[in-house]
Amino acid sequence: MKYYELDKEEQQMLEDIEKGEFVSVKNLAKVKKELIAAAKNTSNKTRNVNLRIPERDLQKLKAKAAREGIPYQTLASSILHRYTNE
Repeated sequence: MKYYELDKEEQQMLEDIEKGEFVSVKNLAKVKKELIAAAKNTSNKTRNVNLRIPERDLQKLKAKAAREGIPYQTLASSILHRYTNE
């Protein structure tokens, strides 16, 4: 089983779910279909990028990704995504 650390917002959401504080939206099937389409459109817009980084940084990135149980490319993409959306 993989272990994931939750941030404060994710932890609060988990607690709210366990308390039964979330309720389903009206027209769940329609909303779900729209969200799936949006996710597919978003995920299709990826591009490959080649980066030159020091070997030591790459090894640290791979080690951190291994501890979190995710591929290192996913971790690198996540870091870039968070940084660009601040």
